[in-house]
Amino acid sequence: MTKRRSSTPPKAGKTSTTTTAGTAIGALIFVLILVLNQCGQQASQPSPTATVAATPTIAPTLSDDQTSAITLPLGWGAQRGFWQVLFTAPSGSRDPASYTGGIDEYVARALGSVTRTLDIAAYEFNSPALTQAMLDAKTRGVRVRVVTDDEGGTGAENTTLGQLQQAGIPVVTDGRRALMHDKFMILDSATVITGSWNFTINDTYRNNNNALILRSQNAVANYQAEFDEMFVDGRFGPTSPRNTPNTTFTQDGIPIEMYLGPEDDPMLAVTAAVRAAQQRVRFMAFSFTYDALEEALLEEAARGLDVQGIFETTGSGTQYSAMAPLLCAGVPVRRDGNPFVLHHKVFIVDDTTVITGSFNFSSNATDSNDENLIIIRDAALAAHYLAEYDRRWAEAVTPPGVTCP
Repeated sequence: MTKRRSSTPPKAGKTSTTTTAGTAIGALIFVLILVLNQCGQQASQPSPTATVAATPTIAPTLSDDQTSAITLPLGWGAQRGFWQVLFTAPSGSRDPASYTGGIDEYVARALGSVTRTLDIAAYEFNSPALTQAMLDAKTRGVRVRVVTDDEGGTGAENTTLGQLQQAGIPVVTDGRRALMHDKFMILDSATVITGSWNFTINDTYRNNNNALILRSQNAVANYQAEFDEMFVDGRFGPTSPRNTPNTTFTQDGIPIEMYLGPEDDPMLAVTAAVRAAQQRVRFMAFSFTYDALEEALLEEAARGLDVQGIFETTGSGTQYSAMAPLLCAGVPVRRDGNPFVLHHKVFIVDDTTVITGSFNFSSNATDSNDENLIIIRDAALAAHYLAEYDRRWAEAVTPPGVTCP
């Protein structure tokens, strides 16, 4: 019998540092610039790739057979067709002066090209680069709107949301105990940015995160419906209607599923994707406490599939975590090696399917929080998530002191 564990995952990114990040004016038409200060520790991206420099624009159209690497001073990325993917590259430094050149500056430059509307759902928010980009957008006449959590957002000591409110940008909070845990942006009703990445200093420069950028009208419709039900209707969590316009669709021939939680039951989709695996499963989990998903992995491993995963250290040693049961069943799992936080919420199935978003693998995410989840079946995209997995696996460690029955 399956019992869902009720545990609240630890909150990442609460401690902040003050930094000054410049923002550059971006152009919607892709302008290639050479990044001279590329991170020396950057791992090579999967082939085939053509390397391009970091740029301020979002999801330019490329030919179907072309994948390009995005190079950042402190980060990794790639682009192909309608998508881009970005990964943070925390150095482990505690020096705020080193917190430059990350994915927040990349996205901030993209915000500089917005001309009409910018809607943002942010669990946490304090990136100086993104703050300035939003203020600049407001000055240009862009309609800027924000939904946030009342604790992690406006209630956080280090938030910059107050600066936005002072500039006349409306900010709506959920006003409830559960979390408005989404992290997404909608740019000019044309592009969606989502993933595990909170728009903060910590999540950019200390924590491991991913951001997935989609230029898709179906994706925009889904995320706009989610944003409007919170910002306009004030409906959060279990009160949200089940009104996702395009739960399943294809974009340029790529099958995509999108689930807005809790109304669309993202956990059911994650578990189904894992059970459909034919060869192997990889995962990176900030919080993994959900029994049904744990059981699915144990069953897949028992029938001979190659299952492997990485847990964030904080919380992984509790009785609620799936780490010990998997390890004791012989599944190779590790604790992350980041001195700060592994904040990914990612599954990669059969080297072709990527599952990502704000959704932690917990009862709170399933039942109470506002969340979003994407399942995208594209081997080219999966290759970059696997490269990130390999980077994290290489620095992770076998959990010490686990006692098995």
